[in-house]
Amino acid sequence: MQTKFSEDVISLSDLKVNPGKVVNHAKDSHRPILLTSRGCGVAVVQGLEEFEKHGEELAFVKAIAQGLLEIEEGKYIGFAEAKEKLGLIRPTYF
Repeated sequence: MQTKFSEDVISLSDLKVNPGKVVNHAKDSHRPILLTSRGCGVAVVQGLEEFEKHGEELAFVKAIAQGLLEIEEGKYIGFAEAKEKLGLIRPTYF
């Protein structure tokens, strides 16, 4: 999601005047709001739904990276063995 600098950069003094408006804007726009003090960015306000979604996406990407690293290191099992370990197929003994 792309920040719209004309809408999503707000000074701390504006936040103090109307915090509800800033929070609602972050929630409704699904974009983070950059808070500034004396022209410099100091913090970000983000809607809870977007924050949770970002956390889930980050965890997913980390899991993929970990899996790829393990494959590269030879730490993997074959598909048939995985299905057997998960109880998706019965082992054959003959």
